Amino acid sequence: MSDRTITKQGGSLKISHAVIEKVAKIAATDVKGVKEISVGSTGINGILKKANFVSPVEVSVDGDGVATIDIHIIVENGAKIPNVCRDVQNAVKSNIQEITEINVSKVNVIISGVETPNDNI
Repeated sequence: MSDRTITKQGGSLKISHAVIEKVAKIAATDVKGVKEISVGSTGINGILKKANFVSPVEVSVDGDGVATIDIHIIVENGAKIPNVCRDVQNAVKSNIQEITEINVSKVNVIISGVETPNDNI
């Protein structure tokens, strides 16, 4: 994962992928219907992902400096998943572009789980 360098008159600016990931997490967390940003913890696959420190947000930037974001979320019980996904895509894309000035071609939302009534017990 390499940093994104923006060269402008007077010098250059490096934006770490970690910064882009953080902006994506904050934007997605603010979306109604998102319980948390996580790869999930149900079943053996979820446990292995967490044990291997799989990030819930992955950023890739192509040669033209355009980013693609993959973000794993857990939705709140009763939330309409297509609406939540659309809102996450819009929020993440607009926040990254506004804050970093890096173009985002797409935001892939992966539903890792749904909050169940037993989650809060």
